[in-house]
Amino acid sequence: MRILTACVELGHAFVCVYTEADATSGHVRLARELGGGESLRRIRSYQDASEIFAVADACQATAVHPGYGFFAEDFRFARRAETRDRALAFIGPSWNVIRDLGDKINTKRIARSLSVPTIPGSDRPIFDEMEAVELAQTIFAFQTEQGIEEGCVLVKASAGGGGMGIEEVYDLDTFRSVYRRIRNYAKRNLSDEGVLIEQRIFDFNHLEVQVAAERGGMNAVHFGTRNCSVQSLGRQKRIEVAPGFDPSSLDYGFDAATVLSAVTNHSVNMARAVRYDNVGTWEWIVTPKGDPFLMEVNTRIQVENGVSGVISRLRGRTDTDRGVNIIAEQIRLGLGEPLGYTQEDVGFDGVGIEYRIIAEDPADRFTPCLGRIENFRWTPEPWLTVSTQVPTALTGEPYDIPMDFDPNLALAIIWGADLAQVRVRGEAFLDGLTLTGTDTSRAPLRTNVAFLRTRTQTLLHF
Repeated sequence: MRILTACVELGHAFVCVYTEADATSGHVRLARELGGGESLRRIRSYQDASEIFAVADACQATAVHPGYGFFAEDFRFARRAETRDRALAFIGPSWNVIRDLGDKINTKRIARSLSVPTIPGSDRPIFDEMEAVELAQTIFAFQTEQGIEEGCVLVKASAGGGGMGIEEVYDLDTFRSVYRRIRNYAKRNLSDEGVLIEQRIFDFNHLEVQVAAERGGMNAVHFGTRNCSVQSLGRQKRIEVAPGFDPSSLDYGFDAATVLSAVTNHSVNMARAVRYDNVGTWEWIVTPKGDPFLMEVNTRIQVENGVSGVISRLRGRTDTDRGVNIIAEQIRLGLGEPLGYTQEDVGFDGVGIEYRIIAEDPADRFTPCLGRIENFRWTPEPWLTVSTQVPTALTGEPYDIPMDFDPNLALAIIWGADLAQVRVRGEAFLDGLTLTGTDTSRAPLRTNVAFLRTRTQTLLHF
């Protein structure tokens, strides 16, 4: 929905695809309202590249936006779009950039060559199980020497992202089975068997740097940092805050301003070095001592781009007085337009919070909850933006949550002049939110709203 409204903002026509499972979702209604019946095409699956390209040909599209899903980081899809007989502009980085940075191991190699700090562990694919076991033994031994009582190793699909294809291992007895499982997952879902073995760093904060760069990779800027440390047990983000730390109102055990400067400088310098040429995210972890380590690069627009945008301003552009539409910037850049500004033109104002409102039970390991939404509404405010595909919020019609997808219901972005104000506003939004319904057993629908409310007061604490 945010992508198609950005197209309208930029004056571009669009065609939106949908499947039978989400035919009643709000993006279908919005596409019809903004573009008419010809703006919609039904497909069988969002993961069938040939079907998507067939739609593009049928409607004479000149570009394709992959959204936030698997195709957004699939260099083969991007390469096919750009090299097919009827070429399409891929709204994302060039396929070779996606290929080079989409592999966590290769990213680590590149980062280390540029003196960017990375997490201790392997810097090449581990395909041999015995070699993987030996590396895990070394890491466990190192943690023991460091006085860590319960050591932990992370086993990660090198081509994974978004918290998928990653598991924690606390002993060598279970390491082998986890290694095999992650390798099989990577082969089946990512067409890449590469596995990364690295040290698990405890009690860290998860920071991200939002980068934007023009085609050719000569000009790159950042739109600040965001803190994504509030996550589910499966490392799926639940609350994002921009900027990533707030040294003006909170005390940290390190120089937080210096850390923020370091991660933004490293990210932009690395983007320029690899000639990054669209929107992307450099993901970092920061230890309690203030040591930053680059974790990975997401070569796509991320769901949480809006919370970075809401605090960003561009000098001389009145359309950014209430924030920068980073998706619109991504589309401009993907179509070959110049960035049109430098880092000196990017300013920041206030603090933003993004809540991910989900039908799930945080008390039961964030188990997804399926069922019917019967009532969904909130109080509009000038400092609030809510994006939702649930039609109940607009029409009042009941909505059955599709079983085919994660039960994400809405994104709410709140702006405040400072951390204290945005917390008050965030709590006011959540307290005034009505979201009711029944699950498949006719019990009350479970959501994460109370969890979000509880975590709001400790945001950006470390």
